[in-house]
Amino acid sequence: MKTYKTEIKLTAEQKSIYARTVGTCRYVYNLFIATNKEQYKKSLPYMNNYDFSKWLNNEYLPNNLDKSWIKEVSSKSIRNAIDTANKTYVRFFKKQGHFPRFKKKGKNDCNYYFVRTSKTHLIKTARHKIAVPCMGYVRLKEYGYIPTNANITSGTVIKSADRYYISVTTDTMQTIEQNNVNDGIGIDLGLKEFVVISTGKKHKTKKQKKLNKKLKHAQRKLSRKYEKNKTNIKKGNTTKGIEKQKTVVAKIHHKIANVREDYQNKIVNEIVKTKPSYITIEDLNVSGMMKNKHLSKSIANQGFNMLVQKLTNKAQINGIEIRQADRFYPSSKKCNRCGNIKKDLKLSDRTYNCDICGLEMDRDLNAAVNLKNAEIYKKAV
Repeated sequence: MKTYKTEIKLTAEQKSIYARTVGTCRYVYNLFIATNKEQYKKSLPYMNNYDFSKWLNNEYLPNNLDKSWIKEVSSKSIRNAIDTANKTYVRFFKKQGHFPRFKKKGKNDCNYYFVRTSKTHLIKTARHKIAVPCMGYVRLKEYGYIPTNANITSGTVIKSADRYYISVTTDTMQTIEQNNVNDGIGIDLGLKEFVVISTGKKHKTKKQKKLNKKLKHAQRKLSRKYEKNKTNIKKGNTTKGIEKQKTVVAKIHHKIANVREDYQNKIVNEIVKTKPSYITIEDLNVSGMMKNKHLSKSIANQGFNMLVQKLTNKAQINGIEIRQADRFYPSSKKCNRCGNIKKDLKLSDRTYNCDICGLEMDRDLNAAVNLKNAEIYKKAV
């Protein structure tokens, strides 16, 4: 399986189809949640995605003829919205997530989903365009990125910051290279230094001062517009100025996310190109770290989970073993030369000084070396 994601150019008609489909999916998603709430109040059994689909087609639509527009959009997108709502409920029942919430327009919205209906019915692609069900041919901004001979199984059209993207999954088998003969490495993740490798290589934290300053001013401007239009907002109305400013804020957020992702991709590619036999990383408790109100924003901006996921995927393609050290492994407090554990090490101590053997080393580099030499670990790949 291989996934391709690229930006697309939609016509005015295609944008209208996208908006109608996403709006309908959002309505069906919310209807699923509301229906199951009523089921619970009446002490009736939970209605899963299969039962809800039957009820929607056989009871709800025939009795509500004014809702016939539900049938006018892609049925695969509707089905995906129902399945997503059901998964949210299942996660809640397993105590893995919060109770399902209603979707609001423009906030965590549904996506335009399509799928290959059969093995013989292929989704056509060309160098500059791709055929999307119900939309027709959609032009790609990056020509030749999606292979014309790719066997696409499913895809999603996504809108982000007033720009449209398409993500497709193919059944292309990725070849795994097994020529990694170099020694393994350990990687320590942090805030001051984003990535520290046991070889001594460091990657500093990407500070986007200009974009963050621009974002702050744009958010203040949006806040002032909300203050001026309190009465209209209470009635459920927003002005064109507010909508325009919301788009400006979204575009800046989008650019910040793109810069972060590009920086992480470069780091991952640089690490994998060294062809280590294995890579040992920490099992970070990011949700627990976020509870520190003084560091939560900095931790969120780093995107540790995203980096680990990218590194794991890239390592899998290149046949590199990913090792994950135990969450409570004292990589920072342990001396990599004699094994002494310094229990009184503070977060402000940036240099590790061993009281036993006299080792003096950068704190993060010492942690990376300890991760490389860790004997107790679990395999992530």
